[in-house]
Amino acid sequence: MVKRLADQPFTLLGINSDSSRSALKKILEDEKITWPNIYNGPAGQGEIANRWNVHGWPTIYILDHEGIIRHRGLRDKAMEEAVVELIKKIPG
Repeated sequence: MVKRLADQPFTLLGINSDSSRSALKKILEDEKITWPNIYNGPAGQGEIANRWNVHGWPTIYILDHEGIIRHRGLRDKAMEEAVVELIKKIPG
């Protein structure tokens, strides 16, 4: 999806709660993850996960161009369809 939407106003950002920064680095390398990622501390301890009430990983939020959460928990085709529909609604 990141490659297919590369020319669109879209960003995928990972907020990670892996056991350590080195564990995150290995996962990013092994899975060839190229989008931006932030290390948030171990599961259940990070400020971002706590503020967003995340208790399971992965938790996916889809925000619109104004930063409003429009979807939560979508995956695969449904996730991409939701993102594409939001992109279409961007004024411009």
